[in-house]
Amino acid sequence: MRERYSVFREVSTRWMDNDVYGHVNNVVYYSYFDTVINAHLIAAGALEPREGGVIGLCVESGCRYHAPLSFPEVIEAGLVVARLGTSSVRYEVGLFRRGDEAPAAEGYFVHVFVDRATRRPTPIAGSLRAALSALVAASEAP
Repeated sequence: MRERYSVFREVSTRWMDNDVYGHVNNVVYYSYFDTVINAHLIAAGALEPREGGVIGLCVESGCRYHAPLSFPEVIEAGLVVARLGTSSVRYEVGLFRRGDEAPAAEGYFVHVFVDRATRRPTPIAGSLRAALSALVAASEAP
């Protein structure tokens, strides 16, 4: 399962992530997806969240849960771009317990990139397109 992802980033669970049942609450997984995606784009120099002219808005997301995660654990999050369009991108993220071959959860996030001021879609260009292109799944590459 790990081979389908282009890059991995570590995310640590936090004390507050656990719910009364002793595992990470389902809504927190979406926060992990958002963190992994944006941390990767920022590290690649492709996104300036505070002052950049282009921002990504999440317009759709989903998750399938396979096994519980809990605090304290380190998650190895696999990231791949499943579809890269003119102004939108579909990321797929796998959350793995450190060293596990099978994901504890698999999800997706769709970002539409928009002009910060007008909130109108804008073409993905320059360093952002380059960073996203580098994550495109081999089966999806042109």
